[in-house]
Amino acid sequence: MLTAYVVVAVLAIAANGFSGIAAIAHFKPILPPMVRAGVPESWLTFPIGTLKLAGAVGLLLGLAGVPLVGAAAAIGLILFFVCALYTHIRASDYSSQFGLACGFLALAVAALALGLTT
Repeated sequence: MLTAYVVVAVLAIAANGFSGIAAIAHFKPILPPMVRAGVPESWLTFPIGTLKLAGAVGLLLGLAGVPLVGAAAAIGLILFFVCALYTHIRASDYSSQFGLACGFLALAVAALALGLTT
């Protein structure tokens, strides 16, 4: 189980880290889907990018030997992506961003589940 947790956690760290940096940098390809979902561009830096990066750092700390921080980070990411999916559903936006949010949610749930079993 430890190997599976490490692999899933590293994937979640990389995905959320990249996504958080892309949001903070206002990476042009992510702007149109955000507009379709009704998310103001001003939210990309905070809360979106900042929370994703905080989640990635928390998962990294979980791997480094602070399991409670890793679990808290995974729970935070789960809540974040549930809200993201809700936002896309309310806007009837089922673009690639919706699919990515589903994948990110699955990674966070897997990281939490595997982290709790190790």
